[in-house]
Amino acid sequence: MIETLLTYDTELFLYLNNLGTEKWDGFWLIVTEKWSSIPVYAVLLYLVYRHYGLKGTLVILVSVALMITATDQLANLFKYGIQRPRPCRVEALQDQMRFVAEGCGRFGYFSAHAASSMAAAVFLGLALRKHYKYLPFILIFWAVIVAYSRIYLGVHYPLDIISGFIAGGLLGWGFYRLQVWGQKKFNG
Repeated sequence: MIETLLTYDTELFLYLNNLGTEKWDGFWLIVTEKWSSIPVYAVLLYLVYRHYGLKGTLVILVSVALMITATDQLANLFKYGIQRPRPCRVEALQDQMRFVAEGCGRFGYFSAHAASSMAAAVFLGLALRKHYKYLPFILIFWAVIVAYSRIYLGVHYPLDIISGFIAGGLLGWGFYRLQVWGQKKFNG
C-alpha cells in the first residue's frame, strides 16, 4: 500500500516538475526564497498593527515566532526521523526530472516551506478575517504558490507538500487559538 502511494507520488512529482521551462526558472527561484516573502509579511504586519494596536501586535508577533519555530522543528523531526530522500537525491530520477534549485538537502519529508507558509496563512488569515473577508483565501493561494515552487525546483514530492500543509494548517490553527487566549489574558 505505501509502495503504491510512493509510486503515485513520484509519478505526480515527475509530471508537475516537468511542466517547468527555463523561461520560468528564475521566477520560481525567487518565489522559493524565504526573503522574497518579506513584502507580504510587511503588509500583514501593518494590517495586524492597524487592527490590534501595539500590545496586540506584540502578542501576535510572539505567537508567530513560536509557531514558525515549532513548524520548522517539527519538519526537521520528521525529515530526520523518516529519512525519505528528496527527489534530487534519487539517482533513478536524475534523467527524468528538472533540477533547478541551487542546492539539495538530504531528506524532504515533510516540506518546511509548505508547513511554514500554510501555518502563517492560516494563523494570519484567521487573525484578520473579520476585517478582510478574502484575505484567508489570498494567503492560502500564496502558500500554495510557495509550496509548488519546491516541486518545480525538484526538491520535494507532492506528498511532502501535502503533509507540510496539514502540519502547518494544524499548527497555524492551534497557535491562533493560543493567541486568542493570550490576547484575553493580556488585555484582561
